[in-house]
Formats: sequence, C-alpha cells, structure tokens
Amino acid sequence: MYLWTTQTKIGKISIAENSGKITNLYFTNDVKPERDYILRQTPLLQTAFQQLNAYLSGDLKNFSVPLNPQGTKFLQQVWKALQRICYGQTVSYRDIALKVGNSKAARAVGLANNRNPIPVFIPCHRVLGSDGSLVGYRGGVELKAQLLEIERIRL
Repeated sequence: MYLWTTQTKIGKISIAENSGKITNLYFTNDVKPERDYILRQTPLLQTAFQQLNAYLSGDLKNFSVPLNPQGTKFLQQVWKALQRICYGQTVSYRDIALKVGNSKAARAVGLANNRNPIPVFIPCHRVLGSDGSLVGYRGGVELKAQLLEIERIRL
C-alpha cells in the first residue's frame, strides 16, 4: 500500500492506494491507521492529486481514478449511491436511504457517510439534512460548505 501527502487548497491531504486503486483519503486532522504504508508518489497517486486539485479549482466535475473503498455490503451500497449524485446537486440522507432500499435507514446512511474512506472522490459532502442544512462531515462542516461552494451549490 502506498501513501502520498500534499498540500492542497483545503489543507494537507493524504491519499492511499493499493493494487492500482485509491483506497483512502485523509484530511489534515484525520488519524491515519497504524498501517505499513510505503511513502511514495505512484503514477496513480499523482493522477489522483491532479484530479483533486482540478476539482478544487472548479475545473473538474467527475473523477476517473479507480476506487476501492473497503466496507460492509450496506456501506458499499451507500457509497455507490453517493457516487451517483451529480456534481452541483445535493440529496438528503433519507434520499440515499430510499436508493439503498430502506426508507428508515437515514441515520445508518449518516454513519456510512462518516465512514466513507474516500471523501471528495466519493462525494458524501453532497448529502444534506432533510431541511437542507449542513449536518456533519468528517472533515468538518466548514470544509463541507467549502466543497459545496466549489460546486456552486447555494445553501
């Protein structure tokens, strides 16, 4: 597993890859798990950072790097649903719960968002409270607002 860290417009970001796929994105304040990462900028990590920086500059709307988030079947369903939220659009936690087939799972969807190992690339920042409010984000509500602003989403 490889890990590379770079300063971006939203702070210091670390991205990890394993077997040719992105597995994790860590924000500045995230605690990285005790893993034996090899600190190296691979071609895939370089591409991931190029795409991330283009997104943060408003020049990229869709990421094309291969992703491989690890989680339970439910988590995988939620993360796939998140990937279908179009750039510049938002949905509620309940909307995602309906998409994964359980209208009463809004809280579980919130927990799945919090466990999203590849935020930004898997756009959990596009999920809002049922009243349209910013609620929770692993990187902080201020960062969530900043990412929505990049996409020109007005709250």
